[in-house]
Amino acid sequence: MGKIYGYCRVSTRKQLDGYGLDVQEKEISEKYESAELYPEQFTGATTERPIFDEVVKKLKYGDTLVVTKLDRLARNTVEGIEIVQELFKKGVSVHVLNVGLLENTSMGKFFLTTLFAVAEMERNTILERTQAGREIARTKAGYKEGRPKKYTLEQMDHAVGLLEKNSYTQVEKMTQISKATLVREIRNRKASV
Repeated sequence: MGKIYGYCRVSTRKQLDGYGLDVQEKEISEKYESAELYPEQFTGATTERPIFDEVVKKLKYGDTLVVTKLDRLARNTVEGIEIVQELFKKGVSVHVLNVGLLENTSMGKFFLTTLFAVAEMERNTILERTQAGREIARTKAGYKEGRPKKYTLEQMDHAVGLLEKNSYTQVEKMTQISKATLVREIRNRKASV
């Protein structure tokens, strides 16, 4: 039997808590004590995952790649199928802990395609709900797109006034408003005149 490689991924810093890397590592280690673990914080929306690429290069015939959930491997059906098919060509097994061992058989490929389609549908449903929530929020009085302003108009007026006799660095120290924010504010004020 070949080596067992455990791949764990979180997309954002928020995911470090909750279903974070430590939880995924624990789940894989409980099933496969000898697994070499490879954690990565990288969005699944991009195909550039340096640690995952490193693991794939190491995998040889008879090895097993273990992930806790399907979405830790790929975020869409096409990419997921491509990854697993490439691994199958190398003679590598793929074990998704909450699904089971994926085998290079007709039934295994059918099962895999179905699973990835469901995972992609779930992701698209989440995106649709997010968009619907934004649309509802836009209809409410007082809604403003983007981040809320960090500084009030009075604070910005005060900081811009201080720039008449002080440097950006000095004003930044006095007001805790960054130089970049001050420069942007002054540019916006000049543009609106």
